[in-house]
Amino acid sequence: MPHPLETAADPASLNRVVIEPVSRVEGHGKVTLLLDDNRKVHQARLHIVEFRGFERFIQGRPYWEVPTLVQRLCGICPVSHLLAASKACDAFVIGTGRITPTVEKLRRLLHFAQVLQSNALHFFHLASPDLLFGFDDAVAHRNIVGVLQDERELGLQGIRMRKYGQEIIRLLTGKRVHGTGSVPGGFNKPLSMADRDLMRADIDQIITWCEGALQLARDLFLRGQAAQGRFANFDSGFMSLVRPDGAADLYDGTLRVKDAQGQLIVDQVDVHDYQQLIVEEVKPWTYMKFPHLRALGPEHGWYRVGPLARINNATHLDTPRAEAARAEFIAWGNGRPVTASLAQHWARMIDTLHCAEGIARLLNDPDITGTDLMATGTPLREGIGVIEAPRGTLLHHYRIGDNDLVEYANLIVSTTHNNTAMNEAVRSVAAEYFDGREVTEGLLNHIEVAIRAYDPCLSCATHAVGKMPLRIEVVEADGQLADVLLKHEDGTLERPLAHATLADRTPANWPPLDA
Repeated sequence: MPHPLETAADPASLNRVVIEPVSRVEGHGKVTLLLDDNRKVHQARLHIVEFRGFERFIQGRPYWEVPTLVQRLCGICPVSHLLAASKACDAFVIGTGRITPTVEKLRRLLHFAQVLQSNALHFFHLASPDLLFGFDDAVAHRNIVGVLQDERELGLQGIRMRKYGQEIIRLLTGKRVHGTGSVPGGFNKPLSMADRDLMRADIDQIITWCEGALQLARDLFLRGQAAQGRFANFDSGFMSLVRPDGAADLYDGTLRVKDAQGQLIVDQVDVHDYQQLIVEEVKPWTYMKFPHLRALGPEHGWYRVGPLARINNATHLDTPRAEAARAEFIAWGNGRPVTASLAQHWARMIDTLHCAEGIARLLNDPDITGTDLMATGTPLREGIGVIEAPRGTLLHHYRIGDNDLVEYANLIVSTTHNNTAMNEAVRSVAAEYFDGREVTEGLLNHIEVAIRAYDPCLSCATHAVGKMPLRIEVVEADGQLADVLLKHEDGTLERPLAHATLADRTPANWPPLDA
């Protein structure tokens, strides 16, 4: 059955509204809305229009290059890819063994810094203009410059929080962006006492600012609760990593999935069994895949990942201030998962405080300046690494040959997991705010606000294992579409359309690849 906002109306009778590009997100995407003459929404879709082929061009490379290579996927969350790849490639050095305590704590410190700086960037630079000034505020003012003009100290705090996280990354990896540090089987340099003391000097202030940012995010949501609680609010599953005792863990753990009522769908699933749990679906109108739980299928098995999922799924957090905030968040939801998309910001700031407290704890751990940086073991030929990146569960899976070159690579990144949820958010907002109304910039921004709640990293999210559907068009000089060729995932070719005009080229008019 088509979705209520994907009806079978004649596309020729519909008006097309395009938001391109979606602003204040990392990467390139667009939204298309098809409206009839009464401005009723018939279809709403988020299209990801760029493609990155990292899973292909790292094949043939030696595995020890992979962690450094894959972090080039992104300039916002490179550490997340560095660590997930390092965890996967540990198997090629130590097999089923464990990295040393010092290495694990250095990686956790690096990861906490990455999540803190990325969350600060998103909340203060990308999301706060909408939350502080309203979705309909003038576009020239609704940005970080407007925040610095009207709420200067708040904006500067956000900048300083992000800078602190980046400084930890620099001290551990040599650069704020695309450093090294973590390597298969270990870490490539110890943390000096002097650098540890530099990190310690400001952590108390950072914790205080994180508490203030959390209070702001909470207050902004609750102040607009009637509207914000309803905005892009829909039932879904939630997936994240947890420890054996159910505590949230950003660096390690097993997979837990809850439904919208808080009931466990699966729990304590070993990350090495992810392919039995998750399958990825391809659609012809976007380069980003649609993961879902294999057992439940695409209609019922999709889920959300990220801060909201982590807070909803955790039985507790292991730092006191963040745990108190988590308990308040869950109590507000009456003990059930909170499903409002804009509650992501509240959850994200709980996440950020948890990271700051975790940094403080690690900086007082004597292991953090240890020098035992490489482990040994019996190497394997396959490795899977999973962490909780700022935007949610991130999975890297590699196989190598006897020559130590990569033969297989699969990445499922956080934003890909959230693909169906973001499309559902677009549909939900379009149905509530667009039907029968004149389209204005403020109304269009409502859709962007729904997408930004997930802090999507679109550059990270467009990858392929095997064949992706390919559409090739030949357009003549006069604008006539001379030929169209579709290549399906199974390699078969189809010519569904010939000698059509450019007006017929909209994705809504394309025949489905599985037709």
